[in-house]
Amino acid sequence: MRLPTPPLPKALRRTPPRPGSRPSRNGARANGAVQDLRPGSRDGRRPPSKGGSQIDRQRLKEQATEVPISLAGWLDERSGASPFMRGFMYRKVPRGTNWFYTLGSATMFAFLSQAVTGVFLAMYYNPAPADAYESISNITNEVFLGEFVRGLHRWGATVMVILIFLHMARTFFFGAYKYPRELNWVIGVVLLVLTLAMALTGYLLPFDQRGFWATVVAVNINASGPILGPYLADFLRGGAEFNAITLSRFYSIHMLLIPGLIAVLIGAHLYLVAKLGTTAPPWLKAEKAKELSREEI
Repeated sequence: MRLPTPPLPKALRRTPPRPGSRPSRNGARANGAVQDLRPGSRDGRRPPSKGGSQIDRQRLKEQATEVPISLAGWLDERSGASPFMRGFMYRKVPRGTNWFYTLGSATMFAFLSQAVTGVFLAMYYNPAPADAYESISNITNEVFLGEFVRGLHRWGATVMVILIFLHMARTFFFGAYKYPRELNWVIGVVLLVLTLAMALTGYLLPFDQRGFWATVVAVNINASGPILGPYLADFLRGGAEFNAITLSRFYSIHMLLIPGLIAVLIGAHLYLVAKLGTTAPPWLKAEKAKELSREEI
């Protein structure tokens, strides 16, 4: 038994023709009007005029605008993401918000810039002790726009650290860590620690004298910590001393482990911001309703 052909998705179906747009049959239009076949008339195959070309361009423009709408409808029908996106994008913002509230978005943009430039740098970097410095020199001097991309990545790390500290300071002084946003504050603190760890692991990757000895000092400082300090230092070094495994371990932590954790925590952070809302500036007081003021009097 032959099964029936499944119907096409709504987005792939042809748009039904408008009245009068179908080809005529037996001298009549689709809407019932009689064709005028006299020479020089529109139905007598007169050359298209300037107005007709404008109508055709308008029709093509309308069809082009329907494509992304149909695609968005097709995706929404199968994912059901419109309620989430509507609640995430169209949320209330308190009065008195200013440029201080953009520090979190600026930090996220800096992270995305670091991720994109880091992918391009990883295409040419070799995490071997004998070849790491040479690969960095090759990126800087030989690869097209390599010096520019490396500069973006290098200075972008400094910008990201500065922005996340400013964002944390804004959150603290505006009192945005209080109930019910304590969990979001904890996630922000973890993101700050991960950002510093990513900066530390990336400092060794050029494998020059400054990066090597600065990392030695930083790891020895970690080793002096109580209880977990020595174990953490051995984990970072890959043993009791710096060796060939240390560079590859720092590279894997810098490229895979920390960015993945940061991406997951940023998603949770944004979800809580959308769910709990944004706090108003501390210098604005809540206005009481007139009914409540009358009851107090």
